[in-house]
Amino acid sequence: MRKQRILFSVVLAGAMTSIAFSQSAPEGRPSRERLTRDLDEVARVASVMVDGDLCQRIMTERASARLTVVDPKNRWAASDDFEVNDEAYTQAKKLMIRLSRLVPYPCDVNLWMPLEKTPGKVQILIRNANEMSQFWTWGALYQDMAPAMREVIESGQRRTVAEKPGMVSVLAPVSNSLGDIVGLVEVVSRVSIDAHENVK
Repeated sequence: MRKQRILFSVVLAGAMTSIAFSQSAPEGRPSRERLTRDLDEVARVASVMVDGDLCQRIMTERASARLTVVDPKNRWAASDDFEVNDEAYTQAKKLMIRLSRLVPYPCDVNLWMPLEKTPGKVQILIRNANEMSQFWTWGALYQDMAPAMREVIESGQRRTVAEKPGMVSVLAPVSNSLGDIVGLVEVVSRVSIDAHENVK
């Protein structure tokens, strides 16, 4: 445990040093290049620090079992019965909030977890204060896994996505103690849209 804490401290210190150079830039929204570089560094740190075993314990077994079941008498039953294990959820959410504060502008670190019993589906299990995401469908408990997410889970490599105008996300894998990739984080922020930028 002591070695793990030392490793986290070293990685976090390195990230803060790297991002500190970006903070010396003029006030206001960062350029797309700077923002992408910052988010990639936060995502790298998140891959090391976010505990996949903890993430797998967030949802209760009852909520997981009912998530994809449609009750003909109550179509909203899965939403009403959605519940988490408080300790695991709170610990993970606090860490993601801290990670989002590594940059000096609004940023969210969201947790996405694939559904074990429903291949190809994924759910956003933790969203942060600004509710930014390039992938989340509003109100959806779960949804189809985006190709970029599948690529990250299969390759174990970070992936930068800038599909929505003015937004940049870096997806990074989350692993458990066995080394299995069990989820991913989306580190996301907005960049000012300059008239000369080619925004897709």
